[in-house]
Amino acid sequence: MKKSSFFIGLASGMVILLLAQIALGGFFSIGKIAQEVIPQYANQEYESFETKVEDVIGKLNTYYYEDIEEEQLYEEAIRGLVDSVGDPYTTYFTQTEYASFMETMEGSYDGIGVVVSYGETEDEVVVVAPFKGSPGEKAGIKPNDQIIAVDAVDINGMALDKIVELIKGPKGTDVILTVIRDEETLDIPITREEIEVPTVEYSMKEDDIGYVAVSSFDLVTEEQFNNAIEELNKQGQKGMIIDLRFNPGGYLHIAYNMIDELLKEDMLVVYTVDKQGRRSELVTETKEAFDKPLVILVNGSSASASEIMSGAIKDHELGTIVGETTFGKGLVQQTIDLDDNSAIKVTVSRYYTPDGNYIQDIGVEPDVFVEEDYEDDVDDQLEKALELIREQIKQ
Repeated sequence: MKKSSFFIGLASGMVILLLAQIALGGFFSIGKIAQEVIPQYANQEYESFETKVEDVIGKLNTYYYEDIEEEQLYEEAIRGLVDSVGDPYTTYFTQTEYASFMETMEGSYDGIGVVVSYGETEDEVVVVAPFKGSPGEKAGIKPNDQIIAVDAVDINGMALDKIVELIKGPKGTDVILTVIRDEETLDIPITREEIEVPTVEYSMKEDDIGYVAVSSFDLVTEEQFNNAIEELNKQGQKGMIIDLRFNPGGYLHIAYNMIDELLKEDMLVVYTVDKQGRRSELVTETKEAFDKPLVILVNGSSASASEIMSGAIKDHELGTIVGETTFGKGLVQQTIDLDDNSAIKVTVSRYYTPDGNYIQDIGVEPDVFVEEDYEDDVDDQLEKALELIREQIKQ
């Protein structure tokens, strides 16, 4: 709230109070009102920050009209402390948030391998799709199934994250989803397994052009990426498209390992500079490089590790960057564990592409700019990538 709005509201309230007192035949000063409502301590000096926090919590417990959840106060106070740094990438995780974050970054979890979402309203929870080969798919879960209960627990009105927690569980245990499909209610028992989230999809396009879409750089992504390239090479790919569109990034070392499979030995991938000015470099070690035509697809949602990959490919002229200017995140974060299993994620350095480009709020410019038109069914950026590789194959 702006200070001006606060003081205008305060003044208005005092005027109304003053008029009320006059109407009742009484009058007392604004200063006296403030003294009676809030004891004077404005000029009090605190021995420490902790002393002031204890005083604030004590007064909240005294004057707030309902009971105070002190644990929540402490958590939000710590979150505010970290947020006050002013960096959107420096954040605080509670124990629950940190566990969820690490599960996401690991790319694997125990469950049934089914993506769920709200339907037309938040009163409906539907299956988007089961992962290929997942326990959910094997048990017969289908896209658009509406989930109404988990282990006979009615989920109507329940938050989506709570529903997901009910569905997940230790591998080897069973869960029963009650779903509505074509107006028929079905109870589907499923045995949970360890699920590896598919972060890489690949296919062979016409003219033997390989296509690899990478959705994030999680711990499982490197192996999935290498398997995709190996399989496409077996199928005789003559060129490859790596699609990093809508990829928000992930682990720096995973991105480095994947780039290491594409560049020649002893080539700079990225370097970082911390607050002390110390420079750290990541240089390729793999002797064999990708020696076929290569195109990287990017857009405004390609960020962080995606920009490290596209920046390295561009600066070393190994391939062609096609699409739109990337997001522009040139900062590196490190997650630091706290004693109670919560954590803080802290920006620790800036990163630079091999040519020394700092891309924060700038992004990586494509070699060939193609704006995507989402109003038709044609993927203009992909079509341009295919065209460029066909031309290189013919040369």
